[in-house]
Amino acid sequence: MTATLPSPDSGAAPTSARATAPGATDTAPAVDTELPVSALQLAPPDIERWRDGGSGIPFVHVRDSGRPGPTAMVLALTHGNELCGAIALDWLLSEQVRPTRGRLILAFANIEAFRRFDARAPFATRCVDEDMNRVWADEVLLGPRDSVELRRARVLAPFIDSADALLDLHSMQEAGAPALTICGMTDKSVPLARALGQPETLLVDTGHAAGLRLIDRGGFSDPDSPRKAVLVECGAHWEHASADMAIDVTLRFLLQLGMVETGWATSRLRVAAPARQRLVRVGEGVTARSPRFRFLMPTHHLLIVPRAGTPLAEDDGHQWLTPHDDCVLIMPSRRAGRAGQTMVRLGRYED
Repeated sequence: MTATLPSPDSGAAPTSARATAPGATDTAPAVDTELPVSALQLAPPDIERWRDGGSGIPFVHVRDSGRPGPTAMVLALTHGNELCGAIALDWLLSEQVRPTRGRLILAFANIEAFRRFDARAPFATRCVDEDMNRVWADEVLLGPRDSVELRRARVLAPFIDSADALLDLHSMQEAGAPALTICGMTDKSVPLARALGQPETLLVDTGHAAGLRLIDRGGFSDPDSPRKAVLVECGAHWEHASADMAIDVTLRFLLQLGMVETGWATSRLRVAAPARQRLVRVGEGVTARSPRFRFLMPTHHLLIVPRAGTPLAEDDGHQWLTPHDDCVLIMPSRRAGRAGQTMVRLGRYED
């Protein structure tokens, strides 16, 4: 579902979202920094019972069918406050799911951040030291830096690098945000996303200036490799719908790979598939230059801004304009910016 911003009354501007001269007025709405406890519809599951998964690494479960087939991996809690993925893996493990072929890896990622989750300050535990979804380049993983997230990424990397197909489960800041599959920076994982049939919107983007995501690591982005990975933003943080989507898309992922019985999985699907899926291709992202970043207009996920040159954001004496007509805003940040943080991605529907 998309919404369109009414066209501005006047003013054409350069068709680029790169920084231009300042001069916008302060019309941006206040940025939400926290949510009331009453807004949290989900509770963090008790995953301590899943510490020993037989892999030798805590909270990593490896289920081998003993039959030929792919190695599939489902990852939750890349960010410690995104509960939907943890709920999906907790459900799968409770169901005692075992692959009918190949090998299945189920992993809870940022355990230390998750353990600190507090419903009174739910945004505070996205990470401990740094964003775990920006550390997946070899020069970072194999480099001298140290952090809680890097230590965990280093022990997870061998499992990730063994996966033929990977599903990374996430959620979004904006209340009521519709789900989205991010296919990476190339088209190679788009067929997998389409085969899942869920959710409605697919995205090919330009990555993040702050570091390499998991789905862009190694063979996942190499056009000569058959390995594929998708990241599903299952909906809004802490809303029931995000947990339902996380379970649903995980079942569809395992079904597509032929790793679970069709009747068992389809009887447990929770979300009706859309009539069609639509692909958004991102041309560029808007990255904060300082904590003074601000949007110059109300924004929300999948908002369509009809006119090129519409003032969008301002930061440190620079202004961003929408680069083309019918510009789709992807996951605008609802929180205060910091230097290097992606605040919104700008794309267009291909169909």
